[in-house]
Amino acid sequence: MTHQNMGFTDFLASSIHDMKNSLNIQLGALETIAAQCQQRGDTPTFESLGHVIYQANRMNVNLVQLLSLYKFETSTYPVDISEHPLAETLNEVVLRIKSIMAFKGITLTVDCEPDCYWYFDRELLMGVLINALNNAYNYTTDKIRVSAGIQDGWLELRVEDNGRGYPPGMLMAEGASVNKGVSFASGSTGLGFYFSSQVAHMHKNGDRSGALIIENGGTYGGGCFVVRLP
Repeated sequence: MTHQNMGFTDFLASSIHDMKNSLNIQLGALETIAAQCQQRGDTPTFESLGHVIYQANRMNVNLVQLLSLYKFETSTYPVDISEHPLAETLNEVVLRIKSIMAFKGITLTVDCEPDCYWYFDRELLMGVLINALNNAYNYTTDKIRVSAGIQDGWLELRVEDNGRGYPPGMLMAEGASVNKGVSFASGSTGLGFYFSSQVAHMHKNGDRSGALIIENGGTYGGGCFVVRLP
């Protein structure tokens, strides 16, 4: 695609891709410095870097979501829904995020039977779960649980924390609209919820579609980010 026939949206998507790659390089450097601080016992610097790395990682996730949504809109995302082991998928998500959780001293547990398999786009679902874990990091006190199980012909994935729970304005029943717009009071764009809802809805089986649910309660009594796939 040349600059002559590249529209503004395409140009924006290309710029997001470049920013994402640059941010990944910076994240890698910051994580190396943080590890060195931890090794020499420099706890204050280690904890300060943890907050910076969390914010940088959150921005990186946002850029990935924006790029994916652009590809959804232009029908250029290669959706690949096939059978995968849930336990392996959840463990890889935890592996990607556990260094960030360590900065805040969060205990992260996974609850999934080893023989649990389901049909889904692995990369998209991992993106949804990483988004959910970023939310939980922000709200939790010190515990997060990621679980997966099959109930009544649906796969249910849950990310639960022991924090104060989601604010009332963020709660969402199954099938509710997530396009609530930008909140200047909270600084929220709703991007993560919108992306997660779109990914869930892309998973279909007959006349059934996936759904995103945001509620409070669950195992720890805090926030619950729930994805149901048919």
